[in-house]
Amino acid sequence: MATSFPPPILLFFVVLVITTVSKSVAVSPDQTPKTYIFRIDSSFKPTIFPTHYHWYTSEFTPSPTILHVYDKVFHGFSASLTPSQAASVLKHPSILAAFEDRRRHLHTTRSPQFLGLSNQRGLWSESDYGSDVIIGVFDTGIWPERRSFSDLNLGPVPARWKGVCQAGVRFTTKNCNRKIVGARFFSKGHEASPGFGGFGGGINETIEFKSPRDADGHGTHTASTAAGRHAFEASMEGYAAGIAKGVAPKARLAVYKVCWKSAGCFDSDILAAFDAAVTDGVDVISISIGGGDGVSSPYYLDPIAIGSYGAVARGVFVSSSAGNDGPNGMSVTNLAPWLTTVGAGTIDRNFPAYIILGDGRKLSGVSLYAGLPLDGKMYSVVYPGKSGVLATSLCMENSLEPSAVEGKIVICDRGSNPRVAKGLVVKKAGGVGMILANGASNGEGLVGDAHLLPTCAVGASEGDAIKAYAASHPNPTATINFGGTVVGIKPAPVVASFSARGPNGLNPEILKPDMIAPGVNILAAWTDAVGPTGLDLDTRKTEFNILSGTSMACPHVSGAAALLKSAHPDWSPAAIRSAMMTTATTIDNNFHPMIDEATGKPSTPYDYGAGHVNLGLAMDPGLVYDLTNSDYVNFLCAIEYGPKTIQVITRSPVNCPARKPLPENLNYPSIAAPFSSASTGVSSKTFFRTVTNVGEANAVYSVKVEAPKGVGVAVKPSKLVFTEKVRKLSYFVTVTADSKNLVIGDSGAVFGSLSWVDGKHVVRSPIVVTQIDPL
Repeated sequence: MATSFPPPILLFFVVLVITTVSKSVAVSPDQTPKTYIFRIDSSFKPTIFPTHYHWYTSEFTPSPTILHVYDKVFHGFSASLTPSQAASVLKHPSILAAFEDRRRHLHTTRSPQFLGLSNQRGLWSESDYGSDVIIGVFDTGIWPERRSFSDLNLGPVPARWKGVCQAGVRFTTKNCNRKIVGARFFSKGHEASPGFGGFGGGINETIEFKSPRDADGHGTHTASTAAGRHAFEASMEGYAAGIAKGVAPKARLAVYKVCWKSAGCFDSDILAAFDAAVTDGVDVISISIGGGDGVSSPYYLDPIAIGSYGAVARGVFVSSSAGNDGPNGMSVTNLAPWLTTVGAGTIDRNFPAYIILGDGRKLSGVSLYAGLPLDGKMYSVVYPGKSGVLATSLCMENSLEPSAVEGKIVICDRGSNPRVAKGLVVKKAGGVGMILANGASNGEGLVGDAHLLPTCAVGASEGDAIKAYAASHPNPTATINFGGTVVGIKPAPVVASFSARGPNGLNPEILKPDMIAPGVNILAAWTDAVGPTGLDLDTRKTEFNILSGTSMACPHVSGAAALLKSAHPDWSPAAIRSAMMTTATTIDNNFHPMIDEATGKPSTPYDYGAGHVNLGLAMDPGLVYDLTNSDYVNFLCAIEYGPKTIQVITRSPVNCPARKPLPENLNYPSIAAPFSSASTGVSSKTFFRTVTNVGEANAVYSVKVEAPKGVGVAVKPSKLVFTEKVRKLSYFVTVTADSKNLVIGDSGAVFGSLSWVDGKHVVRSPIVVTQIDPL
């Protein structure tokens, strides 16, 4: 989950077949049924069959084995088959590709104002708060009774809506309204799975609802972040008190429950949700889900990339989370260029807590603990990790000896098990409080948690200082004080340490993430099924909860896209993304470059993409970089996908141009120039871009370049003159690097920018120059 950043469960993604490569699969002696997703060339369907379902069940596999039939974003089906049965299906000439189902993970209020939204004027008023735009949320479902989902004073459900309200356990059609216009759940892939560490093989209805109702909380949180209603007081046990509001308060919600408590989200179910959402008529899809295994699959083997292409090709904006594996480089996921990939930053609100040591030192951290305080009483401090046993240093289940920790404040290292679970381990062993210490990998990045006992989370340097004190003092003592909610924090935004980073591991010519948005300590609605920690023993009930993760950043951009779609109905998904990227800020509220929470140093486009979303400017970006389906096809041709492989993604047959395109010429709002590290002397790359004027008809833009260090950047023409008849203009950018002058720093790249300015607008694109090893 995004809120606890558990260690990824490594799964073996088995590629069964790509027509252009092979059409066979080794038959394993293990004949346990597995779920396979088959991509079909629909042109093979005989006319005698009235539907694809009839064809599939007659010619490929018996109907009981079929889980989902895909028709809108993808032609094919998923089925539970033995390896021998799958090998038999693969012999059919209509099969384009097949792959084994894969389990994915969720990437787990003041934030709308921090995006640049205000009640008086601007995008909220111009878009009527996103009224009538429909946001499809792919997540763990929804708790529909929350005030955030009231339909008070909303107009009728948009007439174009074709979706349903699917009933199930503790969820009826009456749970949908003019706010929640539809709800579905997808469980067939999960139920057919043979199990992952005890997961799968059926819904555990003792902890889960077989319906759109949310037993986890994550889906309720993301839905209300994107489109929760406003005008009532909200807080989480007194923290973050204020007026509750989502980014697009009048937007409608369509709920697609594809993730299940403790069991994750299966590709076959996610793909079925894409198919349904496009058919239903959503305008925006918000998907805070990713691989979680540190490996990005090629687009033709990635159902999120495939499903989102089908959605974007039909005008649906798709916002996805970048992942929580930062600050490691090349950790960003959801890399397809038609996806908008969102990292996480902080906002100007914090929940400080303080550790007072027995020697008088005061060290700062964060906490959302809301129970009985320690009232300044000093307690003995113990660090179980001094024994050298990893499990005890991490405060894993059953690792602490009550005799060693009873009545004491316990220092626990962050990692492996959920942060809140460590506190429960300490409490069960008799500890009175916990100091949660970051290690070097987490640095100084902190997120608040609603712990079950007095707890303060501290950064790596503070943690080391407290451990040193506990080791050197004959009677170490401490207490923990809680500072409540503090706003106006500076600097902000800061790139969250956990936010996944570039470069793009599949195609370095496309900069990812695209942007960052608020994703740290975000207040939003919560389920009644579990307490704020999500632990089984947490019996507390709260209408709102505070979570962190790129899961929280993604719905901010989904809501922002709804506002922009409402204000500009004719804009494409690419135009909406461009408006947010080219107006994003790279400056914090101290008017300095944004810093990286992990290092305390200035951050780079590998950390934040184009920058932090600024919706105060995105409504009127001046120029946009638009893209069509044919542009994406040309990009796929450029990265040497063959026509049959591309058809796995696009559904329709394609022909690549006779002259091979260049991947860097995709009309993206950023410029990434990878040069071979083997090159010596002077090297250059030329990029082609086209901008569309969406501002005043008669406008003149001049170029402003901030060249990366040691790099030359030339732009032709240097001036763009738009008229009522000339709305689109193109330009060339030549990036020149001399290996003798190019000094690549720790980030692996040098950075600059290119901006088009007309006196009112600044249309900014980041420039990234890097060296890559030749294949």
